[in-house]
Amino acid sequence: MDRDEPRPKRGTWWRVLHRVSSVADALAAPSRGCASHLVSMPTGQRRLHIDTKAMVALLLTFSAGCVDVIGYLALYHAFTAHMTGETVHLALNIFEERWFQVIKAGGVIAAFLTGSIVGRVVIEVGARRRIRSIASATLLAEAALIASVIPLAARPHISPSLGLGLLAMLAFAMGLQTATLTRIGSLTVHTTFVTGMLNKLAQLLSQAVFLTYDNFRGKNETDHRRRVLREARFITSIWLLYWIGAVTGVWLDTSWGLKSLLVPAVVVASGILMDQAWPLSLEEEREEP
Repeated sequence: MDRDEPRPKRGTWWRVLHRVSSVADALAAPSRGCASHLVSMPTGQRRLHIDTKAMVALLLTFSAGCVDVIGYLALYHAFTAHMTGETVHLALNIFEERWFQVIKAGGVIAAFLTGSIVGRVVIEVGARRRIRSIASATLLAEAALIASVIPLAARPHISPSLGLGLLAMLAFAMGLQTATLTRIGSLTVHTTFVTGMLNKLAQLLSQAVFLTYDNFRGKNETDHRRRVLREARFITSIWLLYWIGAVTGVWLDTSWGLKSLLVPAVVVASGILMDQAWPLSLEEEREEP
């Protein structure tokens, strides 16, 4: 490390992160897909940046699993983060002429899409104006939407129109989250749905098999194989945190119902604190030309 290079502070959070994923070792080296500002960072600063994004990604993934299952159990069995499921529900309900269910599924999909568009617009504006903590804006909006559902749902009876509105709020929040953090170094991540993550995991594991075979045949692919396995471990942790969030949501819902949404709201808010302390600097979230 250069003498003038700021030495990142390593506390308990970072030690826990490395035990869970070791993603920094795998992604700290810049790659062709990384934004130029990330490539130009000193090694220690780039490593801290990736560490922070990895931790926030895990927190957001836990929150999404929690929100998805609480919304499903408490509000008409609708997914607010899993749009594949809602797309299937939309088709099925149109065929069966269940028009309230059609409106519900279509509204959730529209709200999720709108939230994602708004999130991408905010990220683009932040990147153009070089606002390093722009993630705080989208995460604050997400946490506020999730938390706002609690008092609105406190009425003795939730009318159908109010129920649809609450679902739309949660889906919009999940759309915001989807757009907020999509890359950690060269690795694409999704924090609100895990189908793509499982597909990526399968690709990495199959690649690791071939790299192991190449090593056996005498090619020196040890470093490459180690990097692939570390990425696979982080992807596995994304899936695991989503599952843990869902399990937590089921457990909380049995006692608190929609009040359980306070937990994921607080978790998202912790991401804001991390972004203020160690800016996520989401310029690399922009689509490369």
